[in-house]
Amino acid sequence: MKTVISPAPHIRSAVTTSRIMFSVFLALIPAGIWGVFRFGIKSFYIILTSVISCMVTEFISRRFIFKKKVTLCDGSAALTGLLMAYCLSPEIRIWQVCVGAFFAIFITKECFGGLGFNIFNPALIGRAVLLASFPTNMTSWQIDGITSATPLAVIKEKLPDILPSYMDIIVGNIPGSIGEVSKVLLICGAAYLLFKKIISWHIPFSFIFSVGVLSVFFGRDPLFEIFSGGVILGAFFMATDYVTCPIFVPGRLIFGLGCGFFTVIIRNFGSYPEGVCYAILIMNALSPLIDKYTAPRVFGTNKRLYERYC
Repeated sequence: MKTVISPAPHIRSAVTTSRIMFSVFLALIPAGIWGVFRFGIKSFYIILTSVISCMVTEFISRRFIFKKKVTLCDGSAALTGLLMAYCLSPEIRIWQVCVGAFFAIFITKECFGGLGFNIFNPALIGRAVLLASFPTNMTSWQIDGITSATPLAVIKEKLPDILPSYMDIIVGNIPGSIGEVSKVLLICGAAYLLFKKIISWHIPFSFIFSVGVLSVFFGRDPLFEIFSGGVILGAFFMATDYVTCPIFVPGRLIFGLGCGFFTVIIRNFGSYPEGVCYAILIMNALSPLIDKYTAPRVFGTNKRLYERYC
């Protein structure tokens, strides 16, 4: 019998990258269907354009620019396109979606080395670039020929008389981004991911807890703050990105609390009524630092030497 010594890892799992991406994609589909039903067929074209343009950008960049193996089959580019589309206004133009896809995939992901090497969440970078470049299209909401404001914009402008009901907010009968309006469908998708153990509870629940507590501190309705805007979508589907969030449990709790903290701060003191996107990106930048100080000490190592060199 011949013994073969192979490098780590020695523990293997049947859960592959493509299977994880497919599970998240599947969990997001119901919210997208509601967005198309609510905002019209143009929303479907936006979603389709976002997914296809992200995949095409990844193919071109890896095949012709960086000369690397094409990895479209892992599903990460398609999922990035879907998530970015869910963060967009139904009034954005199709060509602008392609601009966001370029920044999400080429600049944020491939220029850093591809999947697993990006510092920031690609979908959120795409949204942030579009919001900075085309603020009018990104903050326009129109349903059935009636121009209206999102619940957070109503609060920002201090117009409580026209606030929607809790039921409308949870079901999704409100203006907003394409994939974030139906909280009940997003929660169903999140429950599926938690059940399949694709994501853990630490980041989403600490994120939501932080938003609720700080909303009370600023004199706002915590339920309204949690279910308005992109908190649910961000907490369960954006902040839990494996690449850009901390590895260890204490770090994940800190990460979630930080996301909630910056979300509330930006909502109260920023120019825009929503802050989830920038809050998660800020915490993405702090993720390596959080990992550094929350990593467990290796058993048997000297504490002083470990703190000095690790």
